[in-house]
Amino acid sequence: MAEGHTITIEQGTQHVRVVHGGQVLAESDRPLVLRETGCPVRYYLPPADVRLDLLTPSDTHTFCPFKGTASYWSRPDAADLVWAYPDPKPDVAGIKDHLCFYEVDVS
Repeated sequence: MAEGHTITIEQGTQHVRVVHGGQVLAESDRPLVLRETGCPVRYYLPPADVRLDLLTPSDTHTFCPFKGTASYWSRPDAADLVWAYPDPKPDVAGIKDHLCFYEVDVS
């Protein structure tokens, strides 16, 4: 990590629900909660809790110097709606293959 940059990951117990266009794309009571310096709290969901059948893999990949290379999935009306790190850096290995959405409802 760069000096002053931190990432923490903890097992959450919050109920996380992702709805897009009136359709539930994910629902989980076992999110990983990732807190990163300068970023909003993100909820990484186990793949079993995500409707992957409603998502299409994207050609988009981005690189984070702290987490590694992200892969993305889309909906017909929403490009790159969800991402995951299939091979994350060792410091954040816990998020491997978990999926993260930009917009989530947490209760």
